[in-house]
Amino acid sequence: MSAMMSTKANYASTCRRFLALSLIASSVGFTSFPAVAGETLTRVQSRRLLNCGVSEGRVGFSYQDAKGRWLGLDADFCRAVATAVIGDAERVKFIPLLTAARFVALRSNEIDVLSRNTTWTIGREAGLGVHFVGTLFYDGQGFMVPGKSRAKKVADLKGAKICVTERTTSEENLADYFGSSGRRYQAELSKTMEESSRKFMAGECAAFTADRSNLAAIRLSVPDGARDYVILPEQISKEPLGPAIKRGDEEWLVLLKWIYFATVAAEELGVTSKNLRSKTQTKTDLRLAKFVDDSGAFAKQLGVNPGWVRRIIESVGNYGEMFERNLGQGSALKLERGPNRLWTQGGLMYAPPFL
Repeated sequence: MSAMMSTKANYASTCRRFLALSLIASSVGFTSFPAVAGETLTRVQSRRLLNCGVSEGRVGFSYQDAKGRWLGLDADFCRAVATAVIGDAERVKFIPLLTAARFVALRSNEIDVLSRNTTWTIGREAGLGVHFVGTLFYDGQGFMVPGKSRAKKVADLKGAKICVTERTTSEENLADYFGSSGRRYQAELSKTMEESSRKFMAGECAAFTADRSNLAAIRLSVPDGARDYVILPEQISKEPLGPAIKRGDEEWLVLLKWIYFATVAAEELGVTSKNLRSKTQTKTDLRLAKFVDDSGAFAKQLGVNPGWVRRIIESVGNYGEMFERNLGQGSALKLERGPNRLWTQGGLMYAPPFL
């Protein structure tokens, strides 16, 4: 992949990737889905511990602070699951995974849920035997260049060497984008995001491509990063990032979907971790009363104890609180919400009715 790639080579490379995906699927049994409905919920409740697959360290999504505590949007989702299912947000074992190992860990039951800034695609859901719970963060692929670079837009990278992590949507999007435009480029592949970023920082590549949130996090991790590195304004892909589970356990899928929706619906209803108690003291708001599910009607159907919605909001807050704390103005990244705003505010975040 270090040679200059033509459009024809891009196409051949894409075909090889699809063939490799099919061979992997058949060799490890991804084409059969033997899970018994409800087995994951039973397993998690029995051991009283949620095994959550996360990144090796991605600021804003899943990373450890100086005290070793896991923080980030993906980590918060796992805590929301743990408090709904077990009754304790801290009953989570965070398991850091390499990009190449994440789906294998999910299919082998090493983890109960993958919450690792992973892009939802048809190839993954249809071919790898997984189900995506929902979109936790709407992102897109971008490019970062040195501050002194003459490249001001992606088209200026024609013929350039570009650092990218292998076996990711970023690698495939890069080939598709340049192949469609007929431009040549040189891909410098690495096994991990960290290796890609080190090569880029060492000057081995003219640009580094990844999800824009990842680029922002990597730039933040180096001294004077905001001055020395520039993220180009263009975005070449849609990257709906979200948690995933192994296919075959419908009860677990439904439960995790509604745990996710609970955080979004709470923001829609103006319910936060700080005002939950006061807003629900009276029963005059029927929509709110149905949402918090104090009667336990939904809890029984989902297989969890009553009070699951309250536990989620008290533990991690609503979606807006989670975003601001981990990615927004209350975080080091200070990202704009953009499409991650509520639908009522011009965004894409939307929860079905709690009826």
